[in-house]
Formats: sequence, structure tokens, C-alpha cells
Amino acid sequence: MGRKNGAGGGELERGRLFLLDLYIAISDIHITDCNMTLGEKIRHLRAVEGTLRGFGRPLTQTEVIAQMKRELRQTISQSYLSQIESGARPHMTHGTRQLLARFFKVQPGFLVDDAEGYHPELRSELRARDARVESWLFAGAETFHDDEQLAQVLREMAELPDSRKALLLLGEIVRVPGLSEHLFQTLKGGNREMATG
Repeated sequence: MGRKNGAGGGELERGRLFLLDLYIAISDIHITDCNMTLGEKIRHLRAVEGTLRGFGRPLTQTEVIAQMKRELRQTISQSYLSQIESGARPHMTHGTRQLLARFFKVQPGFLVDDAEGYHPELRSELRARDARVESWLFAGAETFHDDEQLAQVLREMAELPDSRKALLLLGEIVRVPGLSEHLFQTLKGGNREMATG
């Protein structure tokens, strides 16, 4: 019987850890998918820290201060933390930022308001690169305006959702000996059939 409880206890612990991991993953998505003020980030970190410490709820500001004092042997006042969270104190000292970063185990640079329109994901960098590729394709279409067929293809590629991917595919086709000619003849013949059919 004790063995059964032990196995059930293991199942319960695995379930609890799974839910904790899920909560942390959702929390990470929440932080990265929206612009947050410094106060919102601190409140969110208190929630994550409370869950990680087994409270099942956010740490209170008072608990943060007490834990910080016990673990780091340094602290700030609860009223100062409250002012930071409420936005009454939008900036904090370098020392306070370092202390909070150590306590919450985040980079100090994270503890600032996100700029309007800020996107921490790599996706925004990729989108900027895609915009450069699209601009280059549109410029190419203008450069070759005398060759309407080529200009049209360049414009169509620029308007694709992922122009870069289309160019990389084209590169792969060109690398395979004879494939580009075969595709060109096949597609040209197919276009004629569609036009006459």
C-alpha cells in the first residue's frame, strides 16, 4: 500500500512539475509577446518567483524584500518596490536594478520599460531583412523595366510573403545541373496547354 502511495506521489509530483513548466513557458510567452512597463515586469516576476518557490501564488512585495535580505544580504524598502511597480518611480538606481536582477535571476537590461513597438523576438530582425530583400527586388524590377517579363517576375517575387525563401529556392534549382532548363521547358509547355485548353 505504501508503494502505491509512493508511485501516486511520483505521478503527482510529475504532474505538478509539468504544470509548473507550463506556467513558466506561458509566462515567458507573455513577457516576450507584449510591451511591458517596468512595474508590470516586476509584478510578473513576483508571480513566477512565487510559483517557483512553491507558494502557488505571487510573492508579496514584503516577501520579496524579506527573501532578498535573507538570500542576498541586501535589500530595498517595500515602499520603494511599490513605487517602482506602480509607476510612481519610473526609473531606479543602478544598484537597485542590479539587486532586483540578481534576485529574480534576469539580465539587468530586462528591468526597464519596453519601448513602444519593441519586439524582442528574432522575427522582427528577420522581417527587416525581408524588407531589404523586397526593396532590392522592386529596385531590380525598375532597373529592368525594358524587359517586362523579368520586371514582372521580380515584382511578383517581392510581393511574396517570404521573398527570401523564394530566392533561396531559386538558388537550389540553379545548383542542380539541367533542372532549371527542365523546369522552364515543362512550365512553359504547361502554360501553353492551359492557354489553349
